[in-house]
Amino acid sequence: MSNERETINERQVDHDRLFKELIQEFFQDLFFPTIHEHIDYVHLKFLDKEMITDVSDREKRHLDIVVETRLRNEDSLIIVHVEPQASYQPTFNDRMFRYFSRLYERHRRRIVPIAVFSYDEKNKEEPQSFNMSFPFLDVLQFNYLTVELKKLDWREYIRQDNPVAGALLSKMGYTEDEKIEVKKEFLRMLVRLELDPARNHLLTTFFETYLGLSEREEHILADEVNQLDPKEEAKVMELMTSYERKGIKKVALNLLSDGMDIQKVAKLTGLTEQEVKELKSQQSKND
Repeated sequence: MSNERETINERQVDHDRLFKELIQEFFQDLFFPTIHEHIDYVHLKFLDKEMITDVSDREKRHLDIVVETRLRNEDSLIIVHVEPQASYQPTFNDRMFRYFSRLYERHRRRIVPIAVFSYDEKNKEEPQSFNMSFPFLDVLQFNYLTVELKKLDWREYIRQDNPVAGALLSKMGYTEDEKIEVKKEFLRMLVRLELDPARNHLLTTFFETYLGLSEREEHILADEVNQLDPKEEAKVMELMTSYERKGIKKVALNLLSDGMDIQKVAKLTGLTEQEVKELKSQQSKND
């Protein structure tokens, strides 16, 4: 069941949209220590739909995350370009340089380029530069920052209480046997962060997309949560129950969309008929 759900997620999910929502909402929490202390987070402007023409591919592309900001103690504006990459591409460094060139041509500002690699292969070696040279001349060395998620040790991030790192635990280098522990630590981090429900939902949606547990694994997780300190256990279980009910309601909405009657939806999902009626009413208003 778990493998089937993960396959469906990988097929249907819009990776770029998920990463863009996460990074836009939690931009200040990006775990890039090289630049974090230098950025002025008071001045942030997301440049929507920065489009470039990719001459080599003969098509137009939207750059995923382009932010206008400042450096601390400086008046001049800079651009931060974050490019999530969900699959391996041998010529990615060439593409990063072309994106950089188009952005510079348009804005004429200093640019911090960052690549976030989220694919599952661990044995790929991603370059951090694009070079052009001759035996008689070094023409160009373009460098950019990189984060290869699958090569990161998730245990190094569970105590940082960083919401971006928390969500990205689901894409880091854990083993199959560690999945349950990773989710438990993610839920514990959410409890410590005490975020509002909307932000909790965003982080959980991202995490669950990439790390799904089977029913058996969820039961093991619940048993392990029961071993926590009683106060922490209660808060973690509250989170788990909340997200479980959201999942059930999503199933109910899908069944209603397929034309199933209210009584049968209630029977299949365990919701009350009144709850299903309210869902159907909300669905009608949205339509």
